[in-house]
Amino acid sequence: MTHTSTATATAARRAAHVGLTAATALLLAAAAPATAGSSAAGDHLYLMVTTGDGRSSDTRGTLLLCDPPQGHGRAAEACAQLDSVGGDVDALPPADVYCPMLYAPVTVQADGEWNGRPVEYRRTFSNGCVMRARTGAVFALDG
Repeated sequence: MTHTSTATATAARRAAHVGLTAATALLLAAAAPATAGSSAAGDHLYLMVTTGDGRSSDTRGTLLLCDPPQGHGRAAEACAQLDSVGGDVDALPPADVYCPMLYAPVTVQADGEWNGRPVEYRRTFSNGCVMRARTGAVFALDG
C-alpha cells in the first residue's frame, strides 16, 4: 500500500468515526429531557423494572414524561396517579386486590423530578401482583 492510499484510508476512518460520534451525540440530545433547571423539562421519571433475583434477572426501563404523557402504554394514567400524590410513589393508594403468596421478586426504581423536586424511589416487591397493587400504572412498562 502506498503512502497516499494509507493516508486516504486513515482520513476516511477518522471521518467515519467523527460522523458516528456526531450522530450519537445528536441522538442522545434528542432523547434527553431539557437541561436541568429548565421549566421545559417538566415532570419526568426514569423508570426501571427488574424481575428475578441476583442470579437471573430481566431489566426493562423507560423515561416517563408527563407533558404530554409518554414513555409507556399507560403513561397518561401513571402521570395522573403521580400527580395526585405530588410525585411520591410511596403515597400511591394500594389497590384492593388479593395477590398470591408466591415469591418472584420484582425490583422497581424511579429517578427524576416532580414539581421541581428530585424523586428517588427503589423497592423490591415479593411479586408482580404486589408491585402493581402498590404502584398502580407507574411501572406498567408492558402497557
